[in-house]
Amino acid sequence: MSGMDVQELLKTLPHRYPFLLVDRITEWVKGERAVGYKNVTVNEPYFTGHFPDRPIMPGVLIVEAMAQVAATLAMRGNPGLQVFLLGIDDFRVRIPVVPGDKLEIEVVVLKVKGIFWRFKGLGKVDGKEVASGEFLAAVQTPEGKVPDGMKKEKPAAAETAS
Repeated sequence: MSGMDVQELLKTLPHRYPFLLVDRITEWVKGERAVGYKNVTVNEPYFTGHFPDRPIMPGVLIVEAMAQVAATLAMRGNPGLQVFLLGIDDFRVRIPVVPGDKLEIEVVVLKVKGIFWRFKGLGKVDGKEVASGEFLAAVQTPEGKVPDGMKKEKPAAAETAS
């Protein structure tokens, strides 16, 4: 399948403004890899307090944007699934993300075991790495069960976010 525009994102993800932090998915391989972006604008609500004289996108929101791109890998075409961010490992923000930036996000599935999915995320602006790290999410039905068709363990992906 190809990418996703904002209308399909709204059908796939439960997030809404001001917490929908991805504008488009440009590349998407089911259960393996997704690439998307967030156009960072000066009128984002968090910039009024972070920081008024030098607006910088909070690192936790960069992680959330990556998690939303990752969630499309499980949720697209699977209505009713729930994805919850459980943990963040070795995450670093190397360069501030500021208004006017196009935050490009690549996420790769590293491992799937039961309801637990491990991802590696990479954020870039103008081709330069600005943030990266790994995170863990639970992908489950509303009853907390492993979704049908996702019961097999998946080994680490051959391709990794670089």
